[in-house]
Amino acid sequence: MIQNSQSYELADIGDRAFALLIDSMILSLVGGIFGFGTASLFGGSLIGLLIGVAYQWYFLTQRGGQTPGKMLMNIRVIKADGSPISDADAIVRYIGYLINSPILLLGWLWATWDGKNQGWHDKLANTYVVRASRDEVPVKIKNDTL
Repeated sequence: MIQNSQSYELADIGDRAFALLIDSMILSLVGGIFGFGTASLFGGSLIGLLIGVAYQWYFLTQRGGQTPGKMLMNIRVIKADGSPISDADAIVRYIGYLINSPILLLGWLWATWDGKNQGWHDKLANTYVVRASRDEVPVKIKNDTL
């Protein structure tokens, strides 16, 4: 539940999926360039894992909660209380990404029927993905379910 006086509109699942696709393509390209020939970890490379953590940490903590995909879709990640996410939150959220896929993508799909549009990664890190205004300040909301 958001506890500050600001209200937020939850991001649409389609916008979230498209942002994830964009970020995945960027990470695949970077990981492919730098990850060739490295030690394998869960079917991927260790360097790919580290690049993913660094990417999520940097954009979510240093760039207003928006990865390039989220910027394009005009959405952002915030804590449940409306504050920006911390370094630890970004890392926990990324660990949640790794948990989401192995069980038939259930962690990703969870957001489609969850009342607050949260995937497992959001629940683990206590985050929401919300609409952002063009000047990177969250907008007042129509949906007060937070």
